[in-house]
Amino acid sequence: MLANLTVSGPVASLTINRPDARNALSLELLNELHAKASELAQRAPREGITVATLTGEGKAFCAGLDLKQVLSGPDAGRDLLRKLGELCIVLRTLPCTLVAAVNGPAVGGGCGLVTVCDLAITYTDNKMGFPEVDLGICPAVVAPWLVRKIGAGKARQVLLTGGIMSGSDAHALGIVSTLVPTAADVAGATQTLVSRLATGGQQAIAATKKLLNELDGSADVALSRRAAELSADIIATKETQEMLRKKVSV
Repeated sequence: MLANLTVSGPVASLTINRPDARNALSLELLNELHAKASELAQRAPREGITVATLTGEGKAFCAGLDLKQVLSGPDAGRDLLRKLGELCIVLRTLPCTLVAAVNGPAVGGGCGLVTVCDLAITYTDNKMGFPEVDLGICPAVVAPWLVRKIGAGKARQVLLTGGIMSGSDAHALGIVSTLVPTAADVAGATQTLVSRLATGGQQAIAATKKLLNELDGSADVALSRRAAELSADIIATKETQEMLRKKVSV
């Protein structure tokens, strides 16, 4: 299993389970995580699930797209970005509060998943960021979510500059809502937050999230899909493929 879903009363946990590859997003992983998130969306109203966590197995949260798979065929990158775009939509529209427990590096699409969550917890010296432009990749698939999270001006700075930032920097920008001293503190802080959020009313939370999504533009699914298509178009170009081959051993 490349993605796991567990439910205990009002609390659910989604786990990216590919620790041997730093939880890099392969098409198989994205398909499984999409299926688990969709299952959670169906179960939450029936079972009174009010809060869910998203985290990564092992020492990384998510290293972003599986770049070796991107280079495996002419349509591989397109398929990955389209599926990532659809996953972001499902995660954003979950009828429960979604908390990212960022237990390790969250890079590229992995950091994009953090921005889709309602709340996020990480530690001071974690490695996060959007280095897509450094690789010749257009970060359009994550751009709508980052703009909604930190505002257009800051998102422009982050996405056009590229590179990696610390957990502290991510917190200062607003990508992360809670900062703890070390990686060992993430689990405890997540449990404390989840325990408080679990006491909410499921219908009230679902209605509030739906309204918030309408207010900040998250309900504009067509825009999110256009953004994913733009990323997909660029990743298939000769320029990007050549840049990636210089950086990735395949």
